[in-house]
Amino acid sequence: MATKKKAAKKAVKKAAPKKAAKKAAPKKAAKKAPKKKSARKPNAAFMKALTPSAELAAVVGSKAVPRTEVVKKIWVYIKANKLQDSKNKRMINADAKLKPVFGGKAQVSMFDMAKHLAKHLK
Repeated sequence: MATKKKAAKKAVKKAAPKKAAKKAAPKKAAKKAPKKKSARKPNAAFMKALTPSAELAAVVGSKAVPRTEVVKKIWVYIKANKLQDSKNKRMINADAKLKPVFGGKAQVSMFDMAKHLAKHLK
C-alpha cells in the first residue's frame, strides 16, 4: 500500500509540471505598438500663391492661388464642360477658353497640361 501511495504522489508531481508547461505554451506574443507616422509637411513651393495670367484667369479666376488649386480648378472645368476625349481619357480637348492656355493646341495630354499651366502662373 505504501508503494501505491508513493507511486500516486510521484504521478501527481510529474503531471503537475506538464500541465503548467501546457498553459505557458499558448501565450500570445504581445502586440507591438504601431509606429506613429510623422506628419507630412507640405512643400512650401506648392503652397505659394501664384497669380494666373489673363488667359488662365478666364478659367480659374483672377485671385492668386497655389499651383495645386489651379490644377484642381482646371480639372473641375474640364469635367464640367466634358472636355476629356471620349476614346482616350488622357487627352484634353481645348475649348475657346482653354485654347490660349494650351498654346493654341486643340488637344493636349493631361501630362503636358502642367507644363502649359506653368507658363501662365507667376
